[in-house]
Amino acid sequence: MLFRFAAVFLMFVSAARAEEPAVTLRIGYLKGTNDLTLAKAHGSLEKALEPRGVAVAWAGPFAAAAPAVEAMNGGAIDLTVGSSTSFITSRAGGVKLVMFAYQPQSAGDEGIVVRADSPLRSVAELQGRTVAVNRGGTGEYLLVRALNKANVPADRVTRAYLAPPDSSSALSGGHVDAWATWDPFLSVVLGNGSARLLADGAQVGSENAIAYFVSQSFLQAHRPVVAAVFEVLRAENVWARGHRQEAGEIWVRELGLPAGVAARLGEYNTDPLGPVGPDEATHVGHIADWYVENHIIPARPDIASFVTDITR
Repeated sequence: MLFRFAAVFLMFVSAARAEEPAVTLRIGYLKGTNDLTLAKAHGSLEKALEPRGVAVAWAGPFAAAAPAVEAMNGGAIDLTVGSSTSFITSRAGGVKLVMFAYQPQSAGDEGIVVRADSPLRSVAELQGRTVAVNRGGTGEYLLVRALNKANVPADRVTRAYLAPPDSSSALSGGHVDAWATWDPFLSVVLGNGSARLLADGAQVGSENAIAYFVSQSFLQAHRPVVAAVFEVLRAENVWARGHRQEAGEIWVRELGLPAGVAARLGEYNTDPLGPVGPDEATHVGHIADWYVENHIIPARPDIASFVTDITR
């Protein structure tokens, strides 16, 4: 009798273990208008990965890529999203993250803003002023690109290194004169009338992109899982391009944003997403060279070893 009970118990434990996910993918999502946020809202990653024995665990929202990458570097998450510029800064810092998806950034979802009542009307007038940026990321990139294009020496403008929520407060409180930012923060301050656009991504010559990153160790151990994630993100991207207003409304709901910005978010945040092919890898390397030339990072990091075409 005791033997039979033990056998039944072991069968029960084995069955329970068999039902447990073999892998858990820990995702750090941002307060960002990207396809990862749409996948979270739709539950599409869970639906795609559960049959593969993969569970999904969400962490966030992070205000920007930098804290999410820190979490990845510390072993707390496996996958996140950011910009090609944040990828370069992360690689310069030695973080072993691999870029596996690439989405050109719309000119309308990044830019430099000033307060609505500011006397400043051009980038050239930023000389002697203070601009809020995130260190090494999109904000600093946009500011330096804008100054280069306006022939303003970069050292003539003070950079206040702040996270997006602090930058917003600093701008409205008059502690900085301008803020280089991106969506959804850009659409929010333009939508509520507290800020005015000084220059958008096109006007500053931005070559930025949205990018998806996975830790090198997770990719090496579970490449098919990352490939499946990419296919989900691409499907979400196709859906968003055909349902821009609905995508904007999801971002508003998921990120706790004012309802009035939904249409603008849908218009400017639905560029096509694709794999990181040779052209994309070369382009990221080009921006890395620019970062070195403009003294944002001290030396060019290895880019080629940390990008992958996940479709191959």
